[in-house]
Amino acid sequence: YPGSEGDPNNQGFDEFFGYNCQRFGHHYYPHHLWYNQEKIVIEENTGSKEKIYGPEFIHEKTLQFISENRDRPFFLFVSSIIPHAELFAPEKYMEKHRGKYGEEKPYAGADENHPKYRAGPYGSQPEPKAAFAAMINILDDQVGEIMDKLELLDLAGNTIIFFSSDNGPHLEGGADPAYFDSNGRYRGYKRDLYEGGIRVPFIASWPGTIPSGYTSNHVSAFWDFLPTMAELTEFELHSELDGISYLPILLGKGVQPEHEYLYWEFYEKAGKLAIRMGNWKGIWLNVDQNRGGVLELYNLSTDPGETINVSAKHPEIVKKMSQMMTAAHSPSDIFKFK
Repeated sequence: YPGSEGDPNNQGFDEFFGYNCQRFGHHYYPHHLWYNQEKIVIEENTGSKEKIYGPEFIHEKTLQFISENRDRPFFLFVSSIIPHAELFAPEKYMEKHRGKYGEEKPYAGADENHPKYRAGPYGSQPEPKAAFAAMINILDDQVGEIMDKLELLDLAGNTIIFFSSDNGPHLEGGADPAYFDSNGRYRGYKRDLYEGGIRVPFIASWPGTIPSGYTSNHVSAFWDFLPTMAELTEFELHSELDGISYLPILLGKGVQPEHEYLYWEFYEKAGKLAIRMGNWKGIWLNVDQNRGGVLELYNLSTDPGETINVSAKHPEIVKKMSQMMTAAHSPSDIFKFK
């Protein structure tokens, strides 16, 4: 919240514009946004009015920031909130997608008379599939406009761009990821530790430096981003990290160090653990109820959809993964299994 330890201005950002509350960030016609420590009241969205679309307002400030900082190095972090669980888009985008996706299943949410209207629960949407597609359309346009702005200002050749996501497709707010095949061949959704929940797109662009049009099988996670940026900017890190820089694989130069394993914990939905070791993926569900449970094991090289549990055939790998999970877990008074 504003002024807290987590406030962007207290986390190293010189300039911040956007939402500063997870609950309010669920909604796209906000009553206010924040510019650093200044609360920007949006009169046009008072009550149930829908005049200023939050993601477009933030996008305008994004392009403005690029223009204003064109003559000096900058780091810009654009954490788009679309498409999140509330499925709302301006009418000009809805018109482009309305009626194109078969029968719609209206979503009944929290509207104007609800006590928490625009303060958490998602609003109703009679055309959720059209709205979802419209929001993807908006995001695509905005990414394109950022790229165009860099080209226009002659910054593209000296700017590295990363595009990624925080999790797999979600099921809330009327979303229908099965219709759009949003997780492709991968099993699971947001809050799952199967690949469909945690495997996300990752695209990097740096004209003339990162080779164009190639893909990598290097396995990394978000905790690798900081050491990568530190190596890229020649910044010396003074603390021990779990992350490994993937700059060699980005630039196609040098030897790329690999993780021995990657490890995840999730404390909702009865508790979950997961571990990735090479092509092997181990998952332990219902940790809260099943302390001595059986680890599911999948070979992602032959079964990327995690459909065949081969734990019975590879007890030695299951044992090693179980030991790794025990070693990787860091006890916490805040995050703990029941």
